[in-house]
Amino acid sequence: MVDRLRSAAEQLEAPTCPDCHIEMKWFRSELLADEPTPIIAHLFVCPHCKRAAQTETIFKADVPPAGKLSTPRSTASAA
Repeated sequence: MVDRLRSAAEQLEAPTCPDCHIEMKWFRSELLADEPTPIIAHLFVCPHCKRAAQTETIFKADVPPAGKLSTPRSTASAA
């Protein structure tokens, strides 16, 4: 989950404050939902007027195609 949070934070674009028209600064991120689809909320604050904003990152489910599922091999066939 930490990797998901880190990759989501790296791809963020900070919103612009509607009052000051300057780029807001990242404040924190938090996990809103983990199942069935992970959602991370990113909170931003304007350094000038202290107005807050929130954006969300929604991850796609990592489901492999049915024909690509792997099965564990026995130790006899692996050798």
